[in-house]
Amino acid sequence: MTKKEDHIALFIDCDNISHRAIEGIINELSKYGVVNIRQAYGNWTKDNLKNWEEKLLEFAIKPIQQFDYSKNKNATDILMTIDAIDLLHTKNIDAFAFATSDSDFTPVVMRVQAEGIKVFGFGEKKTPKPFMAACSQFIFTENLTNLSSGSDDTAEMPVEKEKKRKTGRELRQDSWLVNLLRTAVEQTADDYGWANLAEVGQYINNKSSFSPLNYGYKKLSNLIKEIDLFDIAYDEVSKQMSIRDKRWKQ
Repeated sequence: MTKKEDHIALFIDCDNISHRAIEGIINELSKYGVVNIRQAYGNWTKDNLKNWEEKLLEFAIKPIQQFDYSKNKNATDILMTIDAIDLLHTKNIDAFAFATSDSDFTPVVMRVQAEGIKVFGFGEKKTPKPFMAACSQFIFTENLTNLSSGSDDTAEMPVEKEKKRKTGRELRQDSWLVNLLRTAVEQTADDYGWANLAEVGQYINNKSSFSPLNYGYKKLSNLIKEIDLFDIAYDEVSKQMSIRDKRWKQ
């Protein structure tokens, strides 16, 4: 069962996130709680943010204006960081979410995490690894971009989804993923090698910023089935799934 975070604060770096991803970001965060605070940062006098205007109204996002104090220097990062830290100490927030591909936000994410508060990260695949690793969970916005029914890319959605979904063979070739899954199963397994999938998922969440969405799967269970490295068993009474490494020997 997914743990609910009652109050979530979302901070959006509009200079580094496409407006097409916002619906997918809101939908993903809504699985964990209510996104009470939604703030989008940027220099709204610039033409490159015009596409964001409609999204701000549609999703009740508060625009925060930040002028560029000097040429080629983005002042948005500093303001966004200040507001996040201020909110950390003045409001009862259960989780933070940062939508950005900028590694400059790594320190603020680590600071929030130090308070025991979960941090969701959203950014493009070019996002530096330190920022992704600092988040409790990180999701690539490319996997969320074309999910809105009103997108002008709707005709391309089936092709895009197919491209993003990793095959079992591709999953097995990802040594980091394979090691993460096998370690999680090993650490949560009983004396017979079986591990409850919910406990496996919790262990993974505690250990890394992994999300099955980055591999094209909505649920961890679907990815587990596709990677085909584990035996699978269902408990009809509890309706829970357990898995065991196929290499396991008693």
